Amino acid sequence: MLAMIVEFRIKAAHVDAFDAAIRCNARSSVDDEPGCRQFDVCRDPDDAALFFLYELYDDEAAIQAHLQSPHFLQMNVATAPWVDAKVVRKLQRTQP
Repeated sequence: MLAMIVEFRIKAAHVDAFDAAIRCNARSSVDDEPGCRQFDVCRDPDDAALFFLYELYDDEAAIQAHLQSPHFLQMNVATAPWVDAKVVRKLQRTQP
């Protein structure tokens, strides 16, 4: 399995809209993508503009399917102007 770790810093005026959009994307990913096993959306309790995603995929093909899914593409285009910073990491899951 592969884990995707994504950290977003969102512009203050768009925090609530981004929260709604990313949670919708997460639900669609888990519900509609067979290779997406988990998609957690987290926020820093002391910094509402800082989001952290933890996603688990079966393999690289599942990640690529996610990146080409209509719900991801729509969300990515809509939210891109709201993002101040974004860091993406891909890790090999070793446990369990």
